[in-house]
Amino acid sequence: MKLYYSAGACSLSPHIALEEAGIKYEAISAPTKTKVLPDGSDYRKINPLGYVPYLVLDDGTGLREGPAIVQYIADQAPAKKLAPANGTLARYQLQSWLNFIGTEVHKTFSPLFNPATPDEVKQATKERLLSRLTWVDGELAGKKYLMGEDFSVADAYLFTITNWAKPTGVDISGLKNLAAWRERVAARPAVQRAMKAEGLI
Repeated sequence: MKLYYSAGACSLSPHIALEEAGIKYEAISAPTKTKVLPDGSDYRKINPLGYVPYLVLDDGTGLREGPAIVQYIADQAPAKKLAPANGTLARYQLQSWLNFIGTEVHKTFSPLFNPATPDEVKQATKERLLSRLTWVDGELAGKKYLMGEDFSVADAYLFTITNWAKPTGVDISGLKNLAAWRERVAARPAVQRAMKAEGLI
């Protein structure tokens, strides 16, 4: 499999999932700004939408959208327990987390990366993010990971997105459960490997 990623972007989530799953893959840098691949070709010829992540399977089939990609990866290595079994209530709870992270946290960060966003909009955006992450902090009380004892692809996704808090000025220092959870996730060997591969540590 080939994972197209941009360092530090949301594609870090499936990068972590692949490392956790122990699946053989090739990671290919596809910078979101230039769209130029290491061989000089245009990334948009592979993924016309031009964003990451994008996973190309062994048979050449392409899969886009992070929440779908990480569930596919998880299902290739069920023994790793990165996602509950399909058809179970727990699987739908995982999908609930992935959708929440994608719509309420991930996309809410977007205006903070745009230099043209007015200051008052940025402030309102930070307040909205903090309210959502404060709720997550409460959900993490007494838990090791989002789904309980097992690390899941939802943890990889939320960890990736909350990495953006510091550079965008969203102060989550007061969220103690979230901070402790982030430390646990960051210490995982697979997370360390994925971050090192992207030059993040």
